Amino acid sequence: MAVITIPRPLREKLGDDGADALVAVINEAAKNQREDIIAFVEERFERRLAEELAKVREEIATLRVEAANGKADLIRWMFVFWVGQIGVITGILFAFFK
Repeated sequence: MAVITIPRPLREKLGDDGADALVAVINEAAKNQREDIIAFVEERFERRLAEELAKVREEIATLRVEAANGKADLIRWMFVFWVGQIGVITGILFAFFK
């Protein structure tokens, strides 16, 4: 905390009690300002955090949909491959047994 010194001419005009009261008012104002700044920064941080979490959740949902589509495509291509393999094996067996 900063030390506040009152210049001598002002201290003489205000007196010791007045100077001490002025220092107390200045300190209280600084404390209130610090608390207000902290509250503002907390609110801003929480808002930003909520926005970023929403973005992450959206990306996760998108990835889940893409993964589901990717699995369907993979199963489709596996089926095509198996049908092709069965066709080739059947052709080889027919050629071998004739």
